[in-house]
Amino acid sequence: MGRINYIIMITLLFLLTGVIIATFIVPSNKLWAATISQSVIVSIVALALINNHWVSSWHNVSFILGSDSISAPLIVLSCWLAPLSLLANKSSLSNNPPLNQRTFIALVLVITTALVITFSSLELILFYVAFETTLIPTLILITRWGAQMERFQAGLYFIFYTLVGSLPLLISLLAIYFSSLTLTLTNAELIWSPDYSIDSLNIWWALSIVAFLIKMPIYGFHLWLPKAHVEAPVAGSMILAAILLKLGGYGLMRLISLFSTVSANSLSLVLIIFCSWGALVTSIICVRQTDLKALIAYSSVGHMSIVAAGIFSQTPWGMNGALVLMIAHGLVSSALFSLANTIYERNGTRTLAITRGFKLILPLSTIWWLLMCASNLGLPPSPNLIGEIMILTSLISWSPWLFPILGLATVFGAIYSLMVFQLSQQGPPTSYLANVPLSFTREHLLAFLHLFPLILIIINPTSSLIIWLK
Repeated sequence: MGRINYIIMITLLFLLTGVIIATFIVPSNKLWAATISQSVIVSIVALALINNHWVSSWHNVSFILGSDSISAPLIVLSCWLAPLSLLANKSSLSNNPPLNQRTFIALVLVITTALVITFSSLELILFYVAFETTLIPTLILITRWGAQMERFQAGLYFIFYTLVGSLPLLISLLAIYFSSLTLTLTNAELIWSPDYSIDSLNIWWALSIVAFLIKMPIYGFHLWLPKAHVEAPVAGSMILAAILLKLGGYGLMRLISLFSTVSANSLSLVLIIFCSWGALVTSIICVRQTDLKALIAYSSVGHMSIVAAGIFSQTPWGMNGALVLMIAHGLVSSALFSLANTIYERNGTRTLAITRGFKLILPLSTIWWLLMCASNLGLPPSPNLIGEIMILTSLISWSPWLFPILGLATVFGAIYSLMVFQLSQQGPPTSYLANVPLSFTREHLLAFLHLFPLILIIINPTSSLIIWLK
């Protein structure tokens, strides 16, 4: 099994490198078809990783790369969404100069490669470098291909938030090296000295997690996310929501095992309460949103706050639920952003007060909206429900006082999900939308490829998603 996993990972990295190089070699008239088809091959190869992780042990590719039952689903998710993000942006970029198209495709593929390296990294410094490598391509996507002039402000928010959080993480990683004399995840072990006070250990733990809390982001560290989502092109929004936010959850899962002694103290208890409260507040904020993409972005903040609370609980149910919810949210939020883009391409606006009546204009698209909004609110038997139930069970068993907060957050989550469907699909359409084109086959294929993995997880979760057993 280890040898098969080695071959798969090496093939995956070589294929991604080859697709990036081919982007600048393929003739312009075959650029999109060739790149998307090559990305699909990468996704199919990545799927083989799932069946090779029945236990939580690492399968090493080299001394610095490997994968286990936590990283394998996230690697597959990254590779699965790369061709989907390219497919979603094809129509809007087809009239751009060839160099712009090649650059855009290359940036998306570079982000995917950096994500695969991040999720498969065994060395904490390599993890940090690959973690930060995603910053520059995403910044270029937002500032170069964003929709409005506010994209530059969104880019500034994005880069300064992530850079401010990354420097404390680097300092913490250096301190971990001086403590354990290694930065390998499988060997690193913090040696606690009697000279360490509780306050100094709390500061060390806080320095380690602030970058991940910003990247997720949880409520309070989230101000960059709605701006970045609203101004980014659809491919940028899909990658941000589906994969880049999961870097924070993945980093927390990795480092919380090193700080298990410290992370069980009062600081993590405060963070659980803060994340639970943040999930409720962002759910209420979503109800008051007027911009469709901003609403979907704020819903991501609420879901990631629940994921962070599940991780901080350090229980098997909390950890397992966090992993399930990250995978399910990645697929659902990416689908919602792609569906919002189909409305924007026809409507020219994302304002919910004007965006209405699409059930009569795009009747087949309404089915996809219904399925994705139902999944977003956690309707049975969606994987979102499985992840939320596991996290909420672990949190409420920790403190029954969290029940009203988490219960209200769930109720408001259902309200804004149903509100999105009601406002965008019901009612009479505006008069200027009489001659818009019907749904394209590309758009139906895009929605189906988001729904298909969710169906696989529902039918057979043990083969579709390997859940980490602590």
